[in-house]
Amino acid sequence: MPVPGEITDKINAANASSIARVTGQKTDIITPIDEPKPIIVPPARMEPLREIERAPRTPWGDFPDALIHQTSIPTVQRHPKYRAAKDGDIASAVQLVDDTLNPVLVDRIVAELRGRSAILVPVFAEEAYGVNRIPMVMAEALEAHLQGRASINVTADIVQANRAGHTGASGWTRIAHPTLFDGPIEKGSAYVIVDDFIGQGGTIANLKGYIESHGGEVILATTLTGQAYSAKLVSVETTLAALRAKHGKELEDWWRSTFGYGFERLTESEARYLTRAEDADIIRNRLAQARRQANP
Repeated sequence: MPVPGEITDKINAANASSIARVTGQKTDIITPIDEPKPIIVPPARMEPLREIERAPRTPWGDFPDALIHQTSIPTVQRHPKYRAAKDGDIASAVQLVDDTLNPVLVDRIVAELRGRSAILVPVFAEEAYGVNRIPMVMAEALEAHLQGRASINVTADIVQANRAGHTGASGWTRIAHPTLFDGPIEKGSAYVIVDDFIGQGGTIANLKGYIESHGGEVILATTLTGQAYSAKLVSVETTLAALRAKHGKELEDWWRSTFGYGFERLTESEARYLTRAEDADIIRNRLAQARRQANP
């Protein structure tokens, strides 16, 4: 298990890289990107919300279920070091990961790699009081545990390029504010996404899309915690059929023009979430409201 001093430089370098990409200068706080106010269209006009930044998504294929180390969320979120780790304390993140990483799933990662070399890419996120340290520390811990068992290394070069504000947010807010990424991709290399939490799975889908649209290949995702049902990332045919039957082709056309992809690239949790909405206008207006609340 790596100690805090061994990973501080890598995390600090990644933080500086992330901040520089978002603000154009090295500061301690990422300056929010100014965005125009969203256009709220009448219900009869299924026009795209043009202010939503498009995050690339790629086909799911036979992508495996995410490996979730603790499917009891309170086990992680009630840990005495969780809040400090989430807000940027490295020592707290090390203790949290050390106490909650599941050795059985570490073995599963080895099996999923099938002898391939891979790059672990942690998700960096700007939280209320600092950069979330948990994904990077988790990636470093996995690298240490896998040493001698798999050819694997951690990259700190791929960073979150916007402040999406997903922690504690509603499903509508998560969808309306997609997480964007930046950084160099090694073409032809295999990647494993590492995050501290999986909810709807949109962040993983967007990071997968970013990596693969730049020539990499994402072969697996693993998180510290999340509900067991969130592990299913690939939207199943029965869920997609129910979504399309309930809300119609017009909504999917609107979705494609707004987000840049069709329903088949939603995660299973996202597709179920949309299916539960009463009608297409509810979906469009809830997303517009989520945009307006974040950009008054």
